[in-house]
Amino acid sequence: MGDKETFVLGIDEAGKGPVVGPLVIAGALFKKSDLKKLKKIGVKDSKLIPPQKREELLEEIKKIALRHMIIKVNPIEIDQRFSVSTNLNQLEAIKFAEIINELKPDVAVIDTPTVNTKGFENYLRRFLEHECELKCENYADKNHVEVGAASIIAKVERDKEIKSIEEKIGEEIGAGYPSDPTTIKFVEKAFKTKKWLEHIRKTWFTFQRIKEENEQKKLSEW
Repeated sequence: MGDKETFVLGIDEAGKGPVVGPLVIAGALFKKSDLKKLKKIGVKDSKLIPPQKREELLEEIKKIALRHMIIKVNPIEIDQRFSVSTNLNQLEAIKFAEIINELKPDVAVIDTPTVNTKGFENYLRRFLEHECELKCENYADKNHVEVGAASIIAKVERDKEIKSIEEKIGEEIGAGYPSDPTTIKFVEKAFKTKKWLEHIRKTWFTFQRIKEENEQKKLSEW
């Protein structure tokens, strides 16, 4: 009788920093013996792969994965975390635990959003119902193919969400990041028209700044 197969889960997110759109968290479960297949098809950190190639790899990853799971955290939920005194890293830990509890791996490898990896791991464990080995690391998406695979799933899904928002409102919104001029233009327009605000993280500094500037402008006009 052979050794028991080890099931390895990679977890990563896309869209933590943007002011527009959801945070997307993905988990991908693999047989440990299949991880070499991910290396063979060129899986790595999604940030190092062009969009078209990410979509091609996604289809291959789905064939190799035993299961995968996606959680989308919309801007309203992100903003509401303040009312329960939860920061974004803690919110991620809670969602990561949901994926681990659902996919039940032997080992979970996590791209940790904070330099305090031990503190993050201890917090995450509070929400675990499934017992497994945890590896919480910075840059895990670069160092572990299973996490690279999860990062590709999350990034492709996040890009789809942005396209979906653009289709709904009938104009481009950019990548959703505060550094993108198209995104800033969209946020300013949304604030002035009071439309599409459900797609914007109102607790973000970017939105708060735009709100303050508009309020000061109104006062000076008065």
